[in-house]
Amino acid sequence: MKRVILFLTLLIPFFYLLVELFILQSVTDPIKYIYTVTGSTATVILFFTITISLIRKYINLIPYRRMIGLYGFFYAFLHLLNFYILDAELDFSFVIKESLDKPFIYLGMIAFFILLFMALTSTKKLFAKYNKYHKFVYLALILITIHFIMAQKSLSILQFIYIGIILLISYCKLLQQIINKNKI
Repeated sequence: MKRVILFLTLLIPFFYLLVELFILQSVTDPIKYIYTVTGSTATVILFFTITISLIRKYINLIPYRRMIGLYGFFYAFLHLLNFYILDAELDFSFVIKESLDKPFIYLGMIAFFILLFMALTSTKKLFAKYNKYHKFVYLALILITIHFIMAQKSLSILQFIYIGIILLISYCKLLQQIINKNKI
């Protein structure tokens, strides 16, 4: 039952996006809106996956961490599809040119390929083999945060709060890693 509730909860941003775009049609710039919703959702979900071990005492979501992480990848994939299909209009040379001209794009691409590797190796058999490489999620999250900051024309108070939360989560995870190493 928990899995179904979690599954449906993680789909809320996707359905919200569809309703805004196709039913309410209140979005003036659909491509930018899709970037915002998919990018923010992917980032929040991915940062949430690394906090699952921090909140284990209060709510144990460890059995669902893989599914939650795959949802983060799903939204990152939608973000990339938006870039390639709607923004670049399937023009691969445009993607290459934009990636070279705008560093935040290639940082996002590097982060995406890290997430792709993690998604492909998240089955039980492959995870046992590639488990140690899943720590690259931290590098991906750093790249995603830099990608987010660089993509903004200007940062608002809300975005500074968002960055502050990201830094706080990162600090807590680092502290947890240090404490776990000292216990051994």
